[in-house]
Amino acid sequence: MSDTRQTFAGLAHWEIVFWYALIVVSTAIFFWGVARLVLRYSRGGSNVAFRGLPGRIARAAGIVLTHKWIKRRDPLAGLGHALIFYGFLVLFAGTAILAFQEDFAKPLFGFDFWHDGFYLGYSLVLDVFGIALAIGLGIMAVNRALHPPRYDYRAADRRIYVAGDWVFLASLFFLAFSGFLLESFRITQTNPSFETWSPVGWAVGRGFRSLGMTAQQASSAHFATWWTHGVVALAFVASIPFTKAVHMLAGPANVAVRDDRAGKRLPLLPATATPEQVGYGVVGDLTWEHLVSLDACTKCGKCHVACPATASGYPLSPRDVILDLRELAAHEGLQAKIGERIRPETIWSCTQCMACVEICPVGIEHVPIINQLRRRLVEVGELDPMLQSTLESVYETGNSFGEPKRKRPRWTRELGFDVKDIRKEPAELLWFVGDYASFDARNQRATQALARILHAAAADFGILFDAEKTAGCDVRRAGEEGLWAALAEENVATISGCDFVRIFSSDPHTFHTLRNEYPQHGGEWTVLHHSQLLLELLEAGVIVPRRRLGYRVTYHDPCTLGRYNGVYDAPRRVLAAIGCELVEMPRNRDNSFCCGAGGGRIWMQEQPGIKRPSEQRIDEAAELGSLDYFVVCCPKDVTMYEDAIKTSGHQGELELRELSELVLESLDLPVDKPVAAAAAGEEQQ
Repeated sequence: MSDTRQTFAGLAHWEIVFWYALIVVSTAIFFWGVARLVLRYSRGGSNVAFRGLPGRIARAAGIVLTHKWIKRRDPLAGLGHALIFYGFLVLFAGTAILAFQEDFAKPLFGFDFWHDGFYLGYSLVLDVFGIALAIGLGIMAVNRALHPPRYDYRAADRRIYVAGDWVFLASLFFLAFSGFLLESFRITQTNPSFETWSPVGWAVGRGFRSLGMTAQQASSAHFATWWTHGVVALAFVASIPFTKAVHMLAGPANVAVRDDRAGKRLPLLPATATPEQVGYGVVGDLTWEHLVSLDACTKCGKCHVACPATASGYPLSPRDVILDLRELAAHEGLQAKIGERIRPETIWSCTQCMACVEICPVGIEHVPIINQLRRRLVEVGELDPMLQSTLESVYETGNSFGEPKRKRPRWTRELGFDVKDIRKEPAELLWFVGDYASFDARNQRATQALARILHAAAADFGILFDAEKTAGCDVRRAGEEGLWAALAEENVATISGCDFVRIFSSDPHTFHTLRNEYPQHGGEWTVLHHSQLLLELLEAGVIVPRRRLGYRVTYHDPCTLGRYNGVYDAPRRVLAAIGCELVEMPRNRDNSFCCGAGGGRIWMQEQPGIKRPSEQRIDEAAELGSLDYFVVCCPKDVTMYEDAIKTSGHQGELELRELSELVLESLDLPVDKPVAAAAAGEEQQ
């Protein structure tokens, strides 16, 4: 006799027919729910559509199977989800294999493989992965209980989310638990020796027999458990498109269709767009990819915790924006007006720092969605008065300070040497200086330090003088797409008329825009951030530090330099080259905490009683103990943190330095004496 088991043991013929009828009903409900979702998605606009879909699917498979995004900064959640994922997947595959054997291979072709060695191995594998599923569910339950801030559903009508999350976990746990019970009752009833290959069921069955359970009692318990387990399993399958479980479908789909450059290169506004087509005003304005992402959200709360606006008490949670849009789409339809649910002050709280996008385990594009909501608010005139005034200044003067363009190059007057006008003579390097580096008095010191370093290095560089206009990064992220396009076209035309090899900027916002967004308007150049240029000069020996500074410093990663462009090492290597001891803040590199300036927030009125992101960041640095300097390499960081040091009560305890200022100090040379020449002279002596 073969080692196997009977599939429908103890069931009458009509019960088996009824079971298959339930399967048909469950499957029909599942596919009806999926069809409703697909129909909703198809009514959205299109962005990336199906371009490069095979490659996208392959990439998504790698991300999903390795849990690469889920385990970021939360290995416990990654482990728990992996155990659930693979446990569920293998158990589902086991059920599918059994169905294939009983409903196709055996009745149609007489092919019976579910016995002996295959059956025993099958039993062992399913027991092992059933245990993995149960352990994973336990880990996720504990993780959820220990991290309540992530699941802070403030709106009263969202209390159902907490219950829904626990019901989801409980449903899976019940299926795993009842599956083992079912197995143990069967083994207790039949007591075959080969069922030691089902270690959990065999062990529990032995326990039942030791307690005196008879074969008849086990048969009755098996019958009741079989139907309970089966009905719950079919109900779970039917519920997938309508509950939290929908992320099992929408999550991988969203990973496949998401834009790899989401938020880093925003979509252009069609030239033929009417005012009603600018941005997102109703749910139906969302692209179908963004509609998919609404259902992909697992409500894990990672974006909620990472968001600097949320941490500061602003009325924004990236998670809640996604959930608001999901609820509008599901309950009010695609014509639902977004502004009736999501208030303007919520949308204007965003710094566009990309922390939410970077940490999302299913690749939701919060920042591009919020940017589209801003475009509509700008179009209808619902924006902060200070922001509106700044945008008007940019339109009228080409800079966010509202200064006459003739004042832009005035910072060069104190240098003691001439800077090339690159419009009139060629240079190897075009320096696009930026607004804050040009007009702000504190930032001018850092700008002049960089100019003196380049002069000392005999670098061939020039600037645009009064022909430069703001690059427009924050103009665009504030939702004023039309003004940004005009700035981009004018700057591209100006730059294209110059003779140079590479372009650089000390402003990460400008660096990002030149590098990633001006190509949308024909501006294709090799673009560097000044930290990369400084590192290049140091490593090539063009500039040689005369003394190791020996300062104990911490360094803040700017969002647009780090998360947007992946530049993390260059500033750190520069600090190491000039002899600084770097002490990292807990949140560093891709987990850096935003200063609060981005997305136009630097141009908006602050709310009273708010603990600003910049102040929280300075507090974080102060907790490191004695530091000589808080180092930045972004003009907006200079502005934000100089103020935050004062307002957070750390003045006299912490001092800010821009990277260029430290490099210049390490050179310890007269500013009119090129370092390369001086070094050569020393070698000859």
